[in-house]
Amino acid sequence: MKAFMDKDFLLKTETARMLYHEHASDMPIFDYHCHINVDEIFNDAIYDNITQVWLYGDHYKWRAMRLCGIDEEFITGNASDYNKFLAFSEIMPLLIGNPIFHWTHMELKFFFDIDIPLNRENSKEIWKITKKKLQGGYSVRHMIRDAHVRKICSTDDPLDMLEYHRSIKEDVSFDIEVLPSFRPDKGIEIGEKTFVPWVHKLANVSGRSISDYNDFLICLDKRLEYFDYHGCVLADHGLDKMSFSPYAEKEIKHIFNKGLSGSYLTELEKTKYRSAVLSHLAESYYHLGWVMQLHIGAMRSNNRQMHDSLGPDTGFDSINDYSIAESVSQFMDQVHDRGLPKTIIYSLNPKDNYVLGSMMGNFPWGSYGTHVQLGCAWWFNDHIDGMTDHLRTFSNLGVLPRFAGMLTDSRSFLSYARHDYFRRILCNFLGELVENGEYPQDMKRLGSMVEDISYNNACTFINKSNDI
Repeated sequence: MKAFMDKDFLLKTETARMLYHEHASDMPIFDYHCHINVDEIFNDAIYDNITQVWLYGDHYKWRAMRLCGIDEEFITGNASDYNKFLAFSEIMPLLIGNPIFHWTHMELKFFFDIDIPLNRENSKEIWKITKKKLQGGYSVRHMIRDAHVRKICSTDDPLDMLEYHRSIKEDVSFDIEVLPSFRPDKGIEIGEKTFVPWVHKLANVSGRSISDYNDFLICLDKRLEYFDYHGCVLADHGLDKMSFSPYAEKEIKHIFNKGLSGSYLTELEKTKYRSAVLSHLAESYYHLGWVMQLHIGAMRSNNRQMHDSLGPDTGFDSINDYSIAESVSQFMDQVHDRGLPKTIIYSLNPKDNYVLGSMMGNFPWGSYGTHVQLGCAWWFNDHIDGMTDHLRTFSNLGVLPRFAGMLTDSRSFLSYARHDYFRRILCNFLGELVENGEYPQDMKRLGSMVEDISYNNACTFINKSNDI
């Protein structure tokens, strides 16, 4: 029997162990999609206790606690940080097979040198150890450096002035790149309550009035220029439903005016508007040399009562289920005529992976080839089975050594351990192919693959150039 989560955790073959220990473990991290608060990096925040790092805003953990019957008072309620930690510790032994179980113990080991299983019985001891280190000056920047992070891309609304990004760049004492990502979802979702207020704010921050669709695009382009000036290399779109419809510019102008006035819009009108704005932005990304990310397939805020009480992104989302193939193909084909940016597409529904994986071969580009990528296993899929299935799909339909690799998609500075989790799964996947006689034991070539997928490919793919 293997020891609990030892140095060879998830590495089932000798080849896997060699690949991980000799090539993966010491590679730096490029976390190119996350939801961390950049002001905490600028201010080099220090947390008072482990609850503030783990349980503030982590809907993964909140969801697990609810499924174990923990009262909301100990999740998002007014219970003390200590009692919230005790409640989380109590459910930990129940999370057998759940990635939260693995991530929790990897984070305890890596950041706090704690290698005992967390449970209610030892929670007081672990609380004391972590609290002492955190209060002793173990700040956000220390966590980032300890995780060997080199680059971070945050997720930012186009209205953001990026003052913290600018200040971090000017800080010569901190050599990790912290770059913004352009996330214009509120300007695309016409007909939503947030649309009109957002457009008015866009006008204010752009220094130009918006009275029609042309004004709107001009202001969007001004924000693109602003983000580009501040080092942005990525755009990101959270498209809960990927839909596309052919449109004429004249009708989009009419639809925009209706949306700005608060008039009723049909679903077809909304789809045409989204198609037009997304196409315009994609063309702009191409000319800027940015990478476009499309996150599709979430069904958000399913529990209306809890949404009204706690708001969005609080653990009541799930996987959506609809047909995406035709819409993705039509969108990519139209944008390709104008200039297709480097693109990473993620689907929350694993049934879509073969659809999206097959799309990679439709739009190759230049000597690198993999201009459109199937994004890594995301959210409900970033566990052992999900990551392994993704690697298998990518290799079955594409060229795995070109894969841009893992990201955290997290709000926590301890989540960099997820990169190590992925690297172990990657090494095990490749190791099993070798051990099964499906690939030669060419350790030099395999080692390069591991290093590239772990870090180098992200740096190669995500840069201000269309010619990779």
